Amino acid sequence: MPDSRMERALIIFFRLAMAWTFLYAASHQVFDSNFSVVGFLKGTKTFHDVYAPLTNPTWVPALTFLVAYGHLLIGLSLLFGLMVRVSAGFGILLMLVYWTAHMDFPYIENQNNFLLDYHLVYAGVLVYLVVKSAGHVCGVDAWTNRLSIFAEHPKLRPFFT
Repeated sequence: MPDSRMERALIIFFRLAMAWTFLYAASHQVFDSNFSVVGFLKGTKTFHDVYAPLTNPTWVPALTFLVAYGHLLIGLSLLFGLMVRVSAGFGILLMLVYWTAHMDFPYIENQNNFLLDYHLVYAGVLVYLVVKSAGHVCGVDAWTNRLSIFAEHPKLRPFFT
């Protein structure tokens, strides 16, 4: 647990800021019946051979669902501080996928971003939240950690600690 009030405040700020980022993305995807991952995946450059096959019509509905509801679940998890370790792990993975998908090596998205863009910064913030056990700072993880189920099933503890 963080010692200072400032550190706790920063953890809460970063957790809520990342929650907002994922929830805002989800709001455009979950509630938009026209949302599809195809446009994003067809625009890849450096790793086009990796991402282009995912635009196959058999993959698109599943990937679209996973992206939209993945954003929603990650955002809600961060908002409430529940299973932050798990959701942040998926968030980091998603940010790294977005980073490589936007890459036109050595630039990311445009000439102003050389090797580094906000996706890597977001991934770094999510790593920070995992390291600092952000769900225990004004989050549900602190409460769930005291439940008797963890005494009975200790293998569940890593998901909440």
